[in-house]
Amino acid sequence: MAFYSVLAVTPTTEDWIPFYIGPANELVVEYGGKYLARTASHEQLEGGEQPSALRIVIEWPTREAAAGFMKDTRYAPHLQARTAGSNSVHFLIEGKDDLA
Repeated sequence: MAFYSVLAVTPTTEDWIPFYIGPANELVVEYGGKYLARTASHEQLEGGEQPSALRIVIEWPTREAAAGFMKDTRYAPHLQARTAGSNSVHFLIEGKDDLA
């Protein structure tokens, strides 16, 4: 069953971005992930305002793949740089319908 990482990221500095993109992209692919969206083109349709510069959606083949990516020691310095240089929220969502 697929899982989806859904992130809202607002950089507070852009210093980390060039250091982050290449290695993160390579590790996402290594863990079987696929970027479905990485964009500043988004709008909020309902609810209390939750501004974000970027919205990112990654599809993972399994929960283990997503967790492996997040726990990979090669990703750790990039994750640390992103979280230090941005306001970020990351949800992992199971691709199923509990209400069906």
